[in-house]
Amino acid sequence: MAAAPPSYCFVAFPPRAKDGLVVFGKNSARPRDEVQEVVYFSAADHEQESKVECTYISIDQVPRTHAIMISRPAWLWGAEMGANEHGVCIANEAVNTREPAAEIEALLGMDLVRNGQGELDIPVRRSWAPKERLSHKTRN
Repeated sequence: MAAAPPSYCFVAFPPRAKDGLVVFGKNSARPRDEVQEVVYFSAADHEQESKVECTYISIDQVPRTHAIMISRPAWLWGAEMGANEHGVCIANEAVNTREPAAEIEALLGMDLVRNGQGELDIPVRRSWAPKERLSHKTRN
């Protein structure tokens, strides 16, 4: 299998970004004819022990999810990139490896972007506000 073409994330902070804003962006290495949706999901409270249907599997739902705006391929549940109501941003990056993929259904990298289950991902939908996230990470 050929390696995926590169995709890149960027962030610009003041003074490089105007008006004191922070700019976050990502190019996509997805096929050029694949439909990309930009979708908003409101914050929500969820029933205890409920599940969320990801692209291929279901996982436990958290009690509360934050409002998010994501960009995603129309055919899957996850996200290429996104930001939550607290200004926390995240994006998916391709990782090339020599290890063969397991023959089981699992979460996709784009599912991790949307639901924040990865330990190394800054969760978008399930994340804390940025200051709380920093506090959480520094306590561990």
